[in-house]
Amino acid sequence: MGGGRAAGRATRARRALRRPLPGWPRPALALGLGLVLLAVPAGGAVAYESARDEAVEEMLLERLAKTDALAEKAAGRAGFAAGKKEYTKAVEGYAGLAADHPERRAAKKVPAKLEALYESVATPYREDDHCEAIEPLTYLHELPDSVGEKALGKLATWPDKPLADALYTCGMDLVGQGQAGTGGDHLTALFAEFPESKEAGQVGPALLTEVSERSGALPDDACDNTSRLRALDSLVEKLPGESVSGVSDKARSGVEKGTYSCGVEEFEDGKFSEAAKTFTDFADTYKGNKNRDRARKAAIAAEIAEERPAAGRKLPPAKTPGGARMELVVSNGGPGTVEILYTGPVTGRLTLKACAGCKAYDSVAAGKAGACKDKSKSYPKQRLSLPAGDYHFLYKRGSAANAVRSHSSGAKIQPGYTYTDCAYTVKGLGGLIPPPVDGVAWTPPPGSGRDR
Repeated sequence: MGGGRAAGRATRARRALRRPLPGWPRPALALGLGLVLLAVPAGGAVAYESARDEAVEEMLLERLAKTDALAEKAAGRAGFAAGKKEYTKAVEGYAGLAADHPERRAAKKVPAKLEALYESVATPYREDDHCEAIEPLTYLHELPDSVGEKALGKLATWPDKPLADALYTCGMDLVGQGQAGTGGDHLTALFAEFPESKEAGQVGPALLTEVSERSGALPDDACDNTSRLRALDSLVEKLPGESVSGVSDKARSGVEKGTYSCGVEEFEDGKFSEAAKTFTDFADTYKGNKNRDRARKAAIAAEIAEERPAAGRKLPPAKTPGGARMELVVSNGGPGTVEILYTGPVTGRLTLKACAGCKAYDSVAAGKAGACKDKSKSYPKQRLSLPAGDYHFLYKRGSAANAVRSHSSGAKIQPGYTYTDCAYTVKGLGGLIPPPVDGVAWTPPPGSGRDR
């Protein structure tokens, strides 16, 4: 019996171990609750990370939007130069996003944004305004140097082709318009940046065509065409020789031909000062040219015509007339040397030495009465043998003390007579205007006159 009680106590004890204490959950329930409690902190971390990641994305998208606003502001400016500052900030903003956060949504939008920016900057080129396109395309071409090729991707080399085209097209357009200086700058830049490009290879043939057209148009618009040919020759000297072979020789040949024609054009237009210089330069430069002697004579006639327009009614004749000639003895009756230029049936110049002891006269009348008539003096003189006809003279005297105003006159040389001419100086009035002038004492034949 005692053993039975003992067994009962043992059984109750085992049941007690399996029965939960009052207020505690059952084991299975407790295990379930434990799992729930453990899941709460793990899920909270994931949600936090997700929220933080989304906040970063939103922040970067906002940053992208601000960069877009800069690009839009630049595009709205009047011309690339006005928006360049904003374009630069926008490019730097896009490049920074792509480099710092490559896996973010904002960064993945950057390539399309950059492409739109490039299209905006290149608007002048798309509108065929090649000259206007050079500056913005050059800007895009140089962007890899500042932001790196990686940030730009395929856009890094995109500007090369349109820029080469713009430099060539604008350069040749300007050359054709007579602006070889500015056009040449663009062509020089083309060879510097893209020497192996198709456009660089087109420069030589295009310039040769331009030179041929200008040379072929002579003598029409001689001064303009010659000026352009001279500018083209200067331009060719700046370009690689192998690319423009033969252009310079043809341009210089045109310049030689055109310079003389330009002098004729200026003379006929009454631009006597310009004509005198053009003819003189031609004669000094092209010593083997068949027109050299005539150019020298034309320069003399043009210089006389500056003071006496009647001398510029026509160019000196190419050939010297034949027939009888009359003698003209010209003397210097004034202080300082005197240079005498004449044109008519024949043209030339001569210089007379200073007259020792000769002084300026008080008036023109006194000069006419006394010039070259003092038998105690030896007056420097020269003899000219002139065909009959109308002549124009210009007397030019220089002095260490003061300049003497040039004097021009006209005369008619008639057959059967000899003539004398004496240059003298008249004092200025009050030392002001007019300054001392050169006068002429002329001995005409009976019935002829001298136009002062």
